Amino acid sequence: MIPRIDQTSPVQTLYLSFINALRDAGFSGDLSPDYANRTVLATDNSIYQVLPQGVLYPRDTADLVRIAKLSQEPQFQNIVLSPRGGGTGTNGQSLTDGLVVDTSKYMNQILEINVEERWARVQCGVVKDQLNAAIKPHGLFFAPELSTSNRATIGGMINTDASGQGSCRYGKTRDHVLDLTTVLLDGTEWTSSAIDEKTLEDLWRREDRVGEVHRVIDAIQREHHVLIEQKFPKLNRCLTGYDLAHIRDEQGRFNLNNILCGSEGTLGFITEAKINLLPIPKCSALINVNYRDFNVALRDATQLMKANPTSIETVDSKVLNLAMNDIVWHSVSEFFPAPENGEKIQGINLVEYTADSDDALKADVKKLTDLLDQAAQDNSTGRISYSIAWGNDAVNKIWGMRKKAVGLLGNVEGEIRPVPFVEDTAVPPENLADFIFEFRAVLDEHKLTYGMFGHVDAGVLHVRPALNMKDPAQEKMVRVITDKVVALTQKYNGLLWGEHGKGVRSEYAPAFFGELYPQIQRIKAVFDPRNQLNPGKIATPSADIELLKIDEVPTRGQIDRKIPVQVWEGYSEGMHCNGNGLCYNWNPNDAMCPSWKGTRERKHSPKGRASLMREWLKQMSERGVNAVEESKKFKHTSFVFNLPARVINTFGKRKGEYDFSHEVHDSMMGCLACKSCVGQCPIKVDVPEFRAKFLELYYSRYLRPLKDYFIGGLEFMIPTLAKMPWAYNLMMKPQFMQRFMARFIGMVDSPLLTGINLHTAAQKLDVNYATLENIAQLSASEKSRAVILVQDAFTSYFETPLVIDTLTLLKKLGFVPLIAPFKPNGKPLQVHGFLKAFAKAADANATQLNGLASSGIPLIGIEPAMTLAYRAEYKKVLGDNVPKVQLIQEWLAKQSEQLGEKIREFKSADFSLLAHCTEKTNAVSSIKDWQTIFNTLGQKLNVIETGCCGMAGTYGHETSNVETSKKIYSLSWSQVVNNPANAGKLTATGYSCRSQVKRIDNTKLPHPVQILLQQLL
Repeated sequence: MIPRIDQTSPVQTLYLSFINALRDAGFSGDLSPDYANRTVLATDNSIYQVLPQGVLYPRDTADLVRIAKLSQEPQFQNIVLSPRGGGTGTNGQSLTDGLVVDTSKYMNQILEINVEERWARVQCGVVKDQLNAAIKPHGLFFAPELSTSNRATIGGMINTDASGQGSCRYGKTRDHVLDLTTVLLDGTEWTSSAIDEKTLEDLWRREDRVGEVHRVIDAIQREHHVLIEQKFPKLNRCLTGYDLAHIRDEQGRFNLNNILCGSEGTLGFITEAKINLLPIPKCSALINVNYRDFNVALRDATQLMKANPTSIETVDSKVLNLAMNDIVWHSVSEFFPAPENGEKIQGINLVEYTADSDDALKADVKKLTDLLDQAAQDNSTGRISYSIAWGNDAVNKIWGMRKKAVGLLGNVEGEIRPVPFVEDTAVPPENLADFIFEFRAVLDEHKLTYGMFGHVDAGVLHVRPALNMKDPAQEKMVRVITDKVVALTQKYNGLLWGEHGKGVRSEYAPAFFGELYPQIQRIKAVFDPRNQLNPGKIATPSADIELLKIDEVPTRGQIDRKIPVQVWEGYSEGMHCNGNGLCYNWNPNDAMCPSWKGTRERKHSPKGRASLMREWLKQMSERGVNAVEESKKFKHTSFVFNLPARVINTFGKRKGEYDFSHEVHDSMMGCLACKSCVGQCPIKVDVPEFRAKFLELYYSRYLRPLKDYFIGGLEFMIPTLAKMPWAYNLMMKPQFMQRFMARFIGMVDSPLLTGINLHTAAQKLDVNYATLENIAQLSASEKSRAVILVQDAFTSYFETPLVIDTLTLLKKLGFVPLIAPFKPNGKPLQVHGFLKAFAKAADANATQLNGLASSGIPLIGIEPAMTLAYRAEYKKVLGDNVPKVQLIQEWLAKQSEQLGEKIREFKSADFSLLAHCTEKTNAVSSIKDWQTIFNTLGQKLNVIETGCCGMAGTYGHETSNVETSKKIYSLSWSQVVNNPANAGKLTATGYSCRSQVKRIDNTKLPHPVQILLQQLL
């Protein structure tokens, strides 16, 4: 039995007092000093881990004013505050041992869009892709492009002055900021923009913080403009934050925004922004140029720029190979054909062109292709081949792959993994190849592997050396490599900080700024004289206060090394999360991650759950408990033996006894177990897997709710219950029983048995069970057309007509269907942590299915989640002994010849598919299989992109989840289902999806098989 984790790192008394005072002051947002929230926000996408004292989630600007004003009270002037947006920083920008101020949860509204004048006013927590989705119908977009655009907030972009692909054409974030509203530390709410001299003179006369800020910054520019001109490099990626070179803009106007953009929350709280919008180019194309040497690809970029493209991005072979093994490759593989001569690609330049007409686009592309064709026979160019992707859809797919490069680099085998600490250098583009040549020499000298990608047109390349940060010796390489890279950037007239901000790497700012650094400190001092705002980053307010140092801030590796190797490997599904934050994806029509989208709580995300799991394992290890060994012991412990102890512990829990395991449990129970994280996370974090392991151990100490036994045991009881369906339905249908089930069992809206006897229906169809005896009686012709349908409890007993329709369709298509005798699949057991029972059920089921598979007849399943369990959950416990069970569409798509013969028997029509989350993220090609089948039979099947329906097996039937389940459904499915244009055209593959639609919208969606059956003449 695991121990109670009754003590963690306590919140300091000063911070608890501050939080209580905020509550008393009318703070309307969330105040979270709990250990779970602190743990989840202790990391970003960097190598660092810093535990905050608490997390503040302001609901509006008034809350930020309350925070600022209270922090200036004498008793709270040592309080540290750090703003946070999407939390995707690679340099620890938002990490703090004080209070995190997370504006993304509530302050995420688009306030105004002015199409005519092409600007928008947004709150700081609005996500870039959220804004672009809202303005796309108007033909506009917010230009700075980021690889993290689906989770990066506008406030975060402003605070790092973010930029990315296309910056040579579109510039950086600050180039598109018109007005900024900032809460200063004295509580002043100030809106800044470019101003003329008269306005500046008026501000000079103010006696408050605003007046002082303008006086100091203007004086710095006037007194030091010559030195500033000499010191600041002339780069596309000019300095971010406290940018002295742009205090006055090109028109000579004073612009405070150029100081605030990139200031990383060290000067104030950005609350709103008025930002410039641009017209979306009507046409685009991408030329993918392949090289036999990566350094040659870098050098060639200068030559390619002569053809005046919109942008040039580059990726090396490591990133390319990782992409090929990821879900994203299915969408782009056609654009990257293998070179005809068989040469190995070592680098690719992605050259983009945009235009407002096809003719203009073709003319621009021709300039480059002519250049490439003329040199095709010249091997000295290093080019191997090129391909062209035409159209915005194709181009966006490739950029989607490129955006995933950051995360993909973390998805390598073993503990030595590429990490960010020198990955943001910028040098003049003409110096890039020589700079990278020496950069690689430094890494090669230390025998480090690495991956590279970036914006070659702007001279920015992201280089991530691979280290095992749990190894103290390798951790020291961070200092060694960084110092050498800093020297290289200086040698080539570049910057260490190209676009990802400074954060902990601000240590090198004084050396870069030289004699101008005291002026940077003057700016910090006038905004934040007591060093309360994100201290240690960019600048300190006085010479006696030091900046943070790259090797003196706690790292994740220092904490992770406290977890024993056996435990780390036993829970490997969650240990390698690198914080890239893809699970914070804003897009409601994307499957990743429904619990995050439904709650906006970071602890209810894969990143949050992985963070909590690592901390939980560390806490257990510090108490001498090996979670892997504890699981083995529990599997051999009698249920009755430790029942008294679990009763006592549960009574203590209800009395309010603290246990960190309860906080972890709360996070894990919010997971829908949809497995979208497994398919879409570039690191392949598998929350349902480590969640099941945690639940097993958690319930070794505490009593399980009754619903778990009901859900876990239903597959085993259902054959018996189905013999008297009226009795089961009578027990479930009445309102008083539903209220009883909701209150005492924890289940709502439980489905009813159909009452249809599948055995009888199969006999009427002349369909036999798949027994070895029946198989032996098949003729050679029948056996060649035979297929075995593997039953699952949901469709066989709660949706029996679908099984009958499937058998009917297969027969009409000329196949010989057989039904595998029903055995529990066991997936519900695994989801709820009954791991011993699941292993037993899986073994029994696999034994039967493997016996049937030995006949050579294919096995297929209808329900995606249950069928895919055979290649996921079963693989974990059975290894290579797993039965091969295909999704029905995977098998049918291979029968094109047989299907083609039946096309005349079908009437044609158009339909739209709503795919199951697990299916479209873990068996991507199977969605196209449905389209292939429909096309072969004379139908057209459109795939509608939706997020999760919110049901996910039994998740939506559990009382505690109903509200979130319905919220998730409302985000994407509701609009599609209730769109009159979709009436009679929708089809859904998932049983749980169809159940959710019926429950909420009282609409019955057919399965694709049923659509095909109805189309038969």
